[in-house]
Amino acid sequence: MSNKVTKAVFPVAGLGTRFLPATKSVPKEIMTLVDRPLVQYAIDEARAAGITEFIFVTARGKSALEDYFDNMPALEDELRRKGKTDLLETLQATNMESGTIAYIRQHRALGLGHAVWCARRLIGDEPFAVMLPDDVIAAEKPCLAQMVEAYQETGGSMVAAMEVPHDQTSAYGILDVQEDMDALVSVRGMVEKPAEGRAPSNLAVIGRYILNPSVLENLNAMKQGAGGEIQLTDAIAQDIRGPNNVYGYRFRGQRFDCGSKAGFLQATVAFGLARADLRDDLTSFLQEIMIAQAAE
Repeated sequence: MSNKVTKAVFPVAGLGTRFLPATKSVPKEIMTLVDRPLVQYAIDEARAAGITEFIFVTARGKSALEDYFDNMPALEDELRRKGKTDLLETLQATNMESGTIAYIRQHRALGLGHAVWCARRLIGDEPFAVMLPDDVIAAEKPCLAQMVEAYQETGGSMVAAMEVPHDQTSAYGILDVQEDMDALVSVRGMVEKPAEGRAPSNLAVIGRYILNPSVLENLNAMKQGAGGEIQLTDAIAQDIRGPNNVYGYRFRGQRFDCGSKAGFLQATVAFGLARADLRDDLTSFLQEIMIAQAAE
């Protein structure tokens, strides 16, 4: 089995209820962060890490997501005719070549583990990445590229991890650390959403994974875990009890939870301020707001 990671699974079947009414007609993954939909950030990160096959696990009502990656010849011709080459290049960068992208339906909402399991026949016997578009990470070197580099040295399975306040550990999958090696930690166990005061650490799993195909075999058992869902962390933890190692990777960068309204707004401000064409106007506006609030 090769240890080269070329396939990535994007679980995007969720209903996005926290963003209603917007998500009544627009899939959450298409919601725009500055001028790109959330899913484009994930795709760009995957490409930078060497991913060449993109597997989307979708559900009913996600046709706009599939349309987004289609070519638009009429619009491209119009931009070309008007000499708008910068916009044309931006548009073409969102296109996906035929054969590089696949869509699998998750017919029942049984959890993240089940969503990944739905893609098993396209993954086969290869290591693969899992990327959750809700987690947007600002980093000088993209998070998944950092992980792929580390994975070339370790093998096994790897999860992106970050430290969270102890009173927030019940909202995450939490690592039980065996050995702390700075950026890398070896893992003796994983607990999904532990009860308050029961977390083995404050090192939380976030939405980037590189997984051994044996995790798919573990998911075949289809055991329900926390919240009555089939948890991916349970399948990864089961690998630890076998011959495969599991590692946590402390990535370099800032993660934004764009599955929440507050996180989405924070990401919008941060990414807007990082843009040279937007920074000055946005900074002035934010300063005006802060001055006005201080005066109240």
